Amino acid sequence: MSKNLPNILLVHPWIHDFAAYDFWAKPMGLLTLAGILRHHELNVFYVDCLDRFHPGSPQKDPHKRYGRGPYMKQRIAKPDIYKDVPRYFSRYGILPEWFKEELNALPVPDLVLVTSVMTYWYPGAKEAIRMIKEIFPASPVVLGGIYATLCNRHALDHSGADQVVSGSAEEKIFEVIETHTSFSTAAKFDKDRLDTYPYPAFDLQRRLAYVPILTSRGCPFRCPYCASQILAPKRMTRSPESVLEEIRFWNKDFGVEDFVFYDDALLIDAERQAVPILENIINNKLRVRFHTPNAVHIRGISEETSRLMFEAGFKTLRLGLETVGYDHRENIDAKVTAEEFRAAAAALKNAGFKKSQVGAYLLAGLPGQSLGSLEDSIQTVKDCGITPILAYYSPIPHTELWNDAVASSRYDLPADPLYSNNAVFPCQKEGFSWDTIAHLKKLISSSTD
Repeated sequence: MSKNLPNILLVHPWIHDFAAYDFWAKPMGLLTLAGILRHHELNVFYVDCLDRFHPGSPQKDPHKRYGRGPYMKQRIAKPDIYKDVPRYFSRYGILPEWFKEELNALPVPDLVLVTSVMTYWYPGAKEAIRMIKEIFPASPVVLGGIYATLCNRHALDHSGADQVVSGSAEEKIFEVIETHTSFSTAAKFDKDRLDTYPYPAFDLQRRLAYVPILTSRGCPFRCPYCASQILAPKRMTRSPESVLEEIRFWNKDFGVEDFVFYDDALLIDAERQAVPILENIINNKLRVRFHTPNAVHIRGISEETSRLMFEAGFKTLRLGLETVGYDHRENIDAKVTAEEFRAAAAALKNAGFKKSQVGAYLLAGLPGQSLGSLEDSIQTVKDCGITPILAYYSPIPHTELWNDAVASSRYDLPADPLYSNNAVFPCQKEGFSWDTIAHLKKLISSSTD
């Protein structure tokens, strides 16, 4: 650690919600920044409020469930906004006193960077910022991430941060550092070329149960419910060779066996991108496993890509079907037809994938969506021998579907991001219905017998 360079603390805050689970969720943006700062020889410190492997928490096998697992949780008061929701509310992550202990053990930071993920998780970031300021009152706190980008005005007014940064942090990080610390340096990477980026600093985590991998950024599609084009407007790809080298690095140096693709469009232009990556993995006989929680593009699933994914060691596949029974599906998702989905499902089964390994995301709770359309979608997935997985719709500001969501909601969506929590079905006028959810879950469970 250099005494002449700034101390930068990066914090991944808690989740406040009705439910939360580590479904291969890591703050890749924040740890990418950590890797960049460390590459520029700054003093980097990291505290993860969602650390499942904190020494005070119950000990668990990091390799169980391919690295996934439950967070610790504490029941907390439910926000008044959710008074019509008959569910308990919790803080997910480490105990607040543990967080304070970790902060007190650190040198005083010259700058604190806090990330934010789901817009309606902002109370966790707000709580973390308040505690940081209690312990380090003279240290400036900068908030970035998804909430800071999509709800910038709200974050400025309510987060407690000294500065709120929207958009790509890599493009602004050195300006932010110079503003708050007077330290200036030239970037040692090209922000427009992913191959020049240092690896994210995943090794700052207490345990490496899995590692996320990005082969590209951005998505060529403009689905009206999705914020990908807002959060990553520029499409960038990595070379297949650089992807292989990163996988080998984490596998050889840190023993990581589970890798999670975070791409929004993994199989786009597969012949030039995904296929060479998969062939490299197979040819190098890497003993690793792969998972795609962000969903792969169905039109990219062919007999060839299915075979390559199976041989490369893919264990968990998620497909982005979204819906097949919506009355105006062409206005929701033009990526794929039901016929293309059936062909993709057949190709995956022919390659050797089991039903338990492949799931299709189905959006539930869309504005104006009927129960019958969801039932039709579940039936279509069942007929194809694939596992249906409900993805509850969360209204996202600035997306094309936002105005329809606002018009259909029983809440004042623009007033507070908490209203957008997908757990409360915000776009259903009749309110939160356990009967509807129970009915859909019964249909799904019967389809996976």
